[in-house]
Amino acid sequence: MRIKYETLGTAFDMLYVALMTNLLLVVSCLPLAAGLVVTDPARSWPLLALVAPLCAPGVCAAFAVLSAFSGGGDNAVVRTFVAAWRASLRRATALGALATAALVVLGVDAHAAWGHPVGAAVIPVLVTAMALIASTSLLTLVVIAERPAVRLRDALRACLYLALRRWYLTVFSLAVLALLEALVASRPAIAFGLAAAPLLYVVWANSHFTLREALGPNPG
Repeated sequence: MRIKYETLGTAFDMLYVALMTNLLLVVSCLPLAAGLVVTDPARSWPLLALVAPLCAPGVCAAFAVLSAFSGGGDNAVVRTFVAAWRASLRRATALGALATAALVVLGVDAHAAWGHPVGAAVIPVLVTAMALIASTSLLTLVVIAERPAVRLRDALRACLYLALRRWYLTVFSLAVLALLEALVASRPAIAFGLAAAPLLYVVWANSHFTLREALGPNPG
């Protein structure tokens, strides 16, 4: 009976962490979430790209919550999320702005090259560069969430190396992230209400495994 109670308690804790993380993620990404709901993303993408970097601290904070719960069963979601959001605000937003700007430029170039003879040679290079930018940024957010004192330049350098070295894990994380982005674009209510935390947990766990040598033992 004790095992059943413990299992039930763990299940409720997981449900609470997932739902509360989703809620806090919506609040931290409110400009983007509102834009996706009230506008057509195909037409309003410049505005959405402008506010997208504001979501980076929220994603970083969500990773911190998932790390705390996975590491020791800590279900103090609000406290952990707010603390991580505040600690990562400046660097995560800067990283989000740089990554978004680079992805927009490369995406516009790929669109311009589509249908032209030069596209066959240029588009694969641009897509590869976009994948590296997205994966490196994602890994860096995980590093910032778990090592708030790390320098952004050092984190980016290490994450770029590990994203290339463990490319198979990178591909998996990008596939899960692409699924989340597709849900956000097409069904934002389902994405933010139910799917965000479970999918982000998969991305975090995979990224944490990729970074296990770089992260080392937690100094805290």
